Amino acid sequence: MNREFLENLGLEKEAIDKIMAEYGKSINAYKEKAEKVDSLQNQIEDYKQQLQSRDEQLEELKKIDAEGLQAKIQELQEANQKAEKEWQEKLQKQQFEFALKDALTAAKVRNPKAVKALLDTEVIKLDGDKLLGLEEQLNSIKESDPYLFEEEKTEEPPKPSFTTGQHQTSGQNNDPFAAKLAKYQ
Repeated sequence: MNREFLENLGLEKEAIDKIMAEYGKSINAYKEKAEKVDSLQNQIEDYKQQLQSRDEQLEELKKIDAEGLQAKIQELQEANQKAEKEWQEKLQKQQFEFALKDALTAAKVRNPKAVKALLDTEVIKLDGDKLLGLEEQLNSIKESDPYLFEEEKTEEPPKPSFTTGQHQTSGQNNDPFAAKLAKYQ
């Protein structure tokens, strides 16, 4: 039903407006019901697809070989253990490198790369936070190549430089207590 149809019947504008308002109310109610039905139909289709997908998954699970699965699990566990071992080795190497760098810095080495190249790192072992075997090698390098290390300087404490006596600027005494004392004399 549309407005032109009612106008052609010869109805007044007010009557047409009232008829159209009432018609709109009833149509809107039907539209809401139709939208709900469409929504429910879409949900039904989704559920059917989910059921079909689950059925296919169950069929795939029926085809799986239990022994093959066990072998795959074993293979993955071995791969994880290997990765764990590699990670631990990498971590230990990194800790060794940091400890060596800190020890070379503490030994006041001018060029840590150069001194590291002269070290036999296979002999040096990391024990907690101490490097065993490093000190002996550093001492021998200090004897053979002392220029690779900073010289240890013994600094004398600075001597104070001051003069004794009263200092006055521009002939005035800048002592505030002396000025107050002078008022009372």
